[in-house]
Amino acid sequence: MKFAAIDIGSNAVRLLFCNVHETEKGVKYKKNSLIRVPIRLGEDSFTEKRISEKNAQRMVDTMKAFRLLMNVHQPISYRACATSAMRDAVNGKEVAQRILQESGINIEIVNGKKEAEIIYSNHIEELLDQDKAYLYIDVGGGSTELTLFRDKKVVASQSFNIGTIRILKEQVEKSEWQFLLDWIDTNTTKINEPIFGIGSGGNINKLHGLAGKKDGKPVSLERLIEIQGVLKKYTYQQRIELLGLNPDRADVIVPAAEIFITVMKQAKTKKIFVPEIGLADGLIHLLYEEYKSSKI
Repeated sequence: MKFAAIDIGSNAVRLLFCNVHETEKGVKYKKNSLIRVPIRLGEDSFTEKRISEKNAQRMVDTMKAFRLLMNVHQPISYRACATSAMRDAVNGKEVAQRILQESGINIEIVNGKKEAEIIYSNHIEELLDQDKAYLYIDVGGGSTELTLFRDKKVVASQSFNIGTIRILKEQVEKSEWQFLLDWIDTNTTKINEPIFGIGSGGNINKLHGLAGKKDGKPVSLERLIEIQGVLKKYTYQQRIELLGLNPDRADVIVPAAEIFITVMKQAKTKKIFVPEIGLADGLIHLLYEEYKSSKI
């Protein structure tokens, strides 16, 4: 079985095709193909409070291309969700309607709570050690979602208007940072044991690679701080030329490191695991569950 998910973020738009296999040992999810387009809706939305005509047209063209790819791949079903940039833009719904008319792709503009729920739909708790506590940190261009787990259950979950594009555009209020710090304090002080981090998003995947870690191996807070120091010393161009970062990654990776380090310090989290999952993967899980329910 194949399903498709479209994640319309503040920094990039992604189309994920995923094969789902039902085996005797359980359901297996295998990513088939991932297409990423760096449109950066947040640059308009967070400063001008609207999506420009240029980016609106780029979105239409991208969705038309995604529609053609889905026609070829022929997934059982698809789901498209837009997050922080589209929900903050005064013309977000208007752009979504235009996309529907011109490409046939229906876009859901989800709030922060719903975004966190979709990410949680990855069922990350099934991969966790039941005897440990975890803080799931998902950092995007427009928002950061935090979910605290204990005994494979959600203790607390919250979305914050702190993201890499917002930081670059100086659009994060000090009060929002304080809200994040207070939320972490309030919820982690109830847990009298070490809290391990789980990171998702393109930036933590790249930071994990820069740390020289193999899949499945965590990155220490100390190592992240070291990498942050190197990134800050390099110019934007040097990050591209010397570290091999894509142009649309070379600037946002610095504020991303800042967010992860800030959260980990506040939560006294010394290590972070990077399973390379995100919103699109959560959508795939939901699509499969909906498909199974329809067959009962």
